[in-house]
Amino acid sequence: MTTTKHTLVALVEDKPGVLTRMASLFRRRGFNIESIVVGRSELPHLARMTIVIDGSTTMVEQVRKQLDKIINVVKVSDITADDTVARELALIKVGATASTRSEIIQIVDVFRANIVDVASDSVIIEVTGDEEKINSLFNLLRGFGIKEMTRTGRIAMTRGSPGRLPVGKRSSKAQAKRQKT
Repeated sequence: MTTTKHTLVALVEDKPGVLTRMASLFRRRGFNIESIVVGRSELPHLARMTIVIDGSTTMVEQVRKQLDKIINVVKVSDITADDTVARELALIKVGATASTRSEIIQIVDVFRANIVDVASDSVIIEVTGDEEKINSLFNLLRGFGIKEMTRTGRIAMTRGSPGRLPVGKRSSKAQAKRQKT
């Protein structure tokens, strides 16, 4: 059975405990969450969650259906096969001296990244792009000495309009779940 990285996007109520309930479901099913990003959506009181997991299509579909049953979840879609725009943000702190700083700046420029902080012994670089771009920049900067790195994880959105998640009103299924409580 082949496993693939799947990107799930969920629209959830912006309430305490939703993330815990969702993460517990992944834990019970034995899935490792490769990345999870949560933030406000365009809809009031709803958050958009992007989750990247590795698993077979069948198992991921089962988990997606179970996530969709959680009371605070409005909608979950697997957008892995869709035409999407996906990005990550990374901050990379690199060791820098007066003699290496100009070389680091040239590399940063090639990747259309930004230097957001300069200290006497290091620089912090901000880079956005797909996973491969961030990995490539990281590998080039390794020779200077990586002091720290942090990444947001993947955020993704389907191209075109409308997306597979509801944009203006809740689905009848979501309304029915709320009426049960």
